Amino acid sequence: MSVLETHFYEVLTGVGFVVAALVFVTLFLVSAPYGRHTRRGWGPTVNETPGWVLMELPAVITIAVCFVWGHGLAWSPVWIFLILWEIHYVHRTFIFPFRLRRPGRKTPILIVLFAILFNVFNGYMNGRYLGLHAGEYTLDWFTDPRFVAGAGLFFSGMAINLHADQVLFKLRQNGGAEYGIPQGGLYRWISCPNYFGELLEWMGWALATWCLPGLLFAVWTAANLVPRAITHHRWYRERFAEYPAERKAIVPFVW
Repeated sequence: MSVLETHFYEVLTGVGFVVAALVFVTLFLVSAPYGRHTRRGWGPTVNETPGWVLMELPAVITIAVCFVWGHGLAWSPVWIFLILWEIHYVHRTFIFPFRLRRPGRKTPILIVLFAILFNVFNGYMNGRYLGLHAGEYTLDWFTDPRFVAGAGLFFSGMAINLHADQVLFKLRQNGGAEYGIPQGGLYRWISCPNYFGELLEWMGWALATWCLPGLLFAVWTAANLVPRAITHHRWYRERFAEYPAERKAIVPFVW
């Protein structure tokens, strides 16, 4: 990495943390206009499925390009991190949106563009770091408590996320209505186990990689999903009078 790119990378890191804090605060004041919270006034829209694919695709591509750019194709333990990342994002890009089956649903193009920008930024930050620091991760890293705990968190979060999504898919199929009260799994205790699971995934990624861009991604995930989960939670309570009073928004028994 050249001196100029090193400086650019350091500036992006600092800006990333600052913007994450601003996003966190903003999303408590204004709910992001996609999904069940889509509303007019946010400009032109695009069909939800292609919009979803377009906004997630850069996450699949950018990290791989930046990783190979910095490290090449030679095998090293760092490839495990890339594989974990791609397992998540290939599913989110090419499988999840086609299981939603919500014909006619629109997403503001502005939201798609913001997501593309973030995914390019995030893929560059993590891919470039891992590519350039590949030699610092040896086979011994796989027995390091940070990797073991981080990988455990990552796969636990993924399992929670997938199960939560499956509950929502079945709810729509069985009930015929677009939305209802989800039951089972972590839905016993929180309104958004899908978000909780994704938060665990990227906390696990940050711990397993033990790097600053990994931490930045975990912070960004929390900044986006925690306010959104609270908005979801409030929406459920307003829409369903019988909604379970004991449920929290995103962290069981806490929040």
